[in-house]
Amino acid sequence: MQAVISQRIEQIRQWLVNNQLDALLIPHEDEYLGEYIPAHNERLLWATGFTGSAGMAVITRDKAAVFVDGRYVVQVRKQVPGDVFEYRHLIEEPPVQWAQDNLAAGSKVAIDARLHSGAWLTRTTESLAGALELVCIEQNPIEMLWHDRPAATLSNAKLMGLDFVGQSSADKRSEIAAKLTNLKAEAALLTQVDSIAWLLNVRGSDVPSLPVLLSTAIIHADASVDFYIDPARLPEEFASHVGDGVRIHQPDALETGLQALSGKQVLIDPATSNAWAGQTLHAAGANLIEAADPCLLPKAQKNSTEMAGMKACHIRDGVAVSKYLAWVDAQVAAGNLLDEGTLSDKLWQFRIQDTSCTDVSFDTISAAGSNAAMCHYNHLNQPEPSVLEMDNVYLVDSGGQYPDGTTDITRTIAIGQPGDEVKHTFTLVLKGHIALASARFPKGTTGSQLDALARQHLWANGFDYDHGTGHGVGHFLSVHEGPQRIAKNYNPTALLPGMVLSNEPGYYRADAFGIRIENLELIVEVETQGDMTVMGFESLTRAPIDRRLIDLSLLNDVELAWLNNYHHTVFTVISPSLEGDDLAWLAQATAPLKR
Repeated sequence: MQAVISQRIEQIRQWLVNNQLDALLIPHEDEYLGEYIPAHNERLLWATGFTGSAGMAVITRDKAAVFVDGRYVVQVRKQVPGDVFEYRHLIEEPPVQWAQDNLAAGSKVAIDARLHSGAWLTRTTESLAGALELVCIEQNPIEMLWHDRPAATLSNAKLMGLDFVGQSSADKRSEIAAKLTNLKAEAALLTQVDSIAWLLNVRGSDVPSLPVLLSTAIIHADASVDFYIDPARLPEEFASHVGDGVRIHQPDALETGLQALSGKQVLIDPATSNAWAGQTLHAAGANLIEAADPCLLPKAQKNSTEMAGMKACHIRDGVAVSKYLAWVDAQVAAGNLLDEGTLSDKLWQFRIQDTSCTDVSFDTISAAGSNAAMCHYNHLNQPEPSVLEMDNVYLVDSGGQYPDGTTDITRTIAIGQPGDEVKHTFTLVLKGHIALASARFPKGTTGSQLDALARQHLWANGFDYDHGTGHGVGHFLSVHEGPQRIAKNYNPTALLPGMVLSNEPGYYRADAFGIRIENLELIVEVETQGDMTVMGFESLTRAPIDRRLIDLSLLNDVELAWLNNYHHTVFTVISPSLEGDDLAWLAQATAPLKR
């Protein structure tokens, strides 16, 4: 593979020379700027061999560097040849800064404007003023050189009925059109594939883990939509499904469609739309209104049908996870210390006993022992998966995609008899989890205002974790859905009833162990004796939290009552679907803890 990568870089360098350019930026993203990249758009992988989910490469005529964040510093050295690439940190030494340090002033750096957001291009152009020149190329050299590029997986659209989604596409389009009118916009460009799936009540399987169709749309202030997708992918019933006013165009007609907006007020989200789209609209003479994708907030606020579906799929998912946890315990008791890959595969087998489960919602994190200390560990990126380690923990973070909802759950499991330090930190994480799950907060509260609740007990003991506490979750859509978030970093989005967020504090000790406890939470209004509306969380996830890892002396009475009540609920809703050894295991795993 090293020779192949080296040859590809030489071909890119020859392209640079032929086109009088000095460097090429290769981001991980594709033109949809989503979290998940289909195989035919893995340009960074083609050029470097790196399989991670975030990164960038810079190729100059005589140097090359690959940039990854802290999750991938070990992996990148195993996958990317060191005699071709320098290894750099994506955050500490940004790619554009490296290019500036390694290129002469005035050098021309090629970028594919389809693969960068409008906001990135504006910000980067300003930062490089007078130092380097960014040149937007019309054709990406990787697409010319990638002779064995896989064909795109273009699935047929699945129509989502009202029994699943609860609101017609026509009603959703009217709601978004009213937003456009308020903003004095005549149209909005929609490039986020999950926004389009939500708006038109369609799903697909074009992208791993994300049930969407690769497509683009323009919604107008009269609630009509121009939908850019191959019409052969749409079933005959599509027109009656969406109602009047949805016009279908081939994907390659998008440029013409954008040019037709000449002179109009067009909303575009610079954070989520690629720079090429903004450039095309600007060149056509459209007046751009930069604002957030208008589908984000209504998509995040689940309606009553979506909420009911999320609750239902979490019960079925909890059955699968509980069967799996019972099976893991039985394997350990029998002396079978299985490897992370076998464990991950077995969890998927339990999930698909429910035939409605269509996919995982992300690559399962199956991490034994010290591997659990890497919070985004992936056993598939290792030379070989590790096996369970006695007297330590096993961390499994996984989720499923169901037509009535999306799940995401992390459980940390005792393997043998972990030591007191593991139990101490596990209990501190649990206390933070309970504090957030029990929070009450008024209208206007943001996730960044709640984040410290989950960290307070870790902080008090000199510990912390280096990731957010909670991300939004979609309804049979993206497992990482904005705009809401719970994290240290400021997020201006107020939390609203119907939003779903994860609650996942953790603790990670390098080369030793890792702990995370994650449930999904639904925001609901809570009755109080006060004079204002107050909100709180309702846990959706239905699977036991490992009682063997809890230091009871660290829990107060309120926390103990929360845990016992949670486990009582888990047993009540899951037990009817279990029998035999699985049912006996659940009874023991959810039995009330007593001092």
